[in-house]
Amino acid sequence: MLSLNGKTAVVTGGGSGIGKAVALVFAKQGATVHILDMSLPGGQQTANEITAAGGIAYAHACDVSDQQQVNAIFDAIKTVNLLVNNAGIAHVGKADTTTEEDFTRVFNINVKGVYNCLHAAIPLMKANGGGAILNLSSIGAVVGIADRFAYSMSKGAVHGMTLSTARDYMADGIRCNSVSPARVHTPFVDGFIAKNYPGKEDEMFEKLSKSQPIGRMGTPEEVANLILYLCADEASFITGCDYHIDGGFIKLNN
Repeated sequence: MLSLNGKTAVVTGGGSGIGKAVALVFAKQGATVHILDMSLPGGQQTANEITAAGGIAYAHACDVSDQQQVNAIFDAIKTVNLLVNNAGIAHVGKADTTTEEDFTRVFNINVKGVYNCLHAAIPLMKANGGGAILNLSSIGAVVGIADRFAYSMSKGAVHGMTLSTARDYMADGIRCNSVSPARVHTPFVDGFIAKNYPGKEDEMFEKLSKSQPIGRMGTPEEVANLILYLCADEASFITGCDYHIDGGFIKLNN
């Protein structure tokens, strides 16, 4: 069940958090994993963990907002069966407090970065008879979250790109889905809290944890296991769908 033997996967932002968990579980299930990350040391650490466990992985330094970099890496990989668009950044701010610079930075990584990887991977998948794409969206794409204007904008765009990609490439054997996590406990979250709420880290961690009705944040491994299923052949009848993995946030938070 859920074997990825013989498949080549690309995971963006695979140096930490959800991306790292995806890379590890994909390799465990037999995939050759290419990790794209802004931080080559972070990506290489994930690749080293995979190879130490007997898997096959490669790390590539990549700014996903730079189309030339993305194209060069995908051209070198040549064969892509699975793509997980995980790389992204967050931002705190409302419409009138978000600077143009910050808005553009979020857009370039979270939206253009997904586009760049889709643009590079889809021709390779078409040439190979198909594939599966998984985009990381967010509950912020479908519910209002305070002070997350640019971030929510970007994840709404990811949701739309997922639907368009699923529709446009069904005849090519390419499936495209997304997952929308609520808060997941990653090093990114710890850094985010420390940066934006100095001196109140414990208080904010507790508050953010309790915002999920289930009473805690999710784990990267929980998200990665859902992504594994959606990218495996067992999910071959699923495309154009978004899955909330949110501890009851959307349906039960009232």
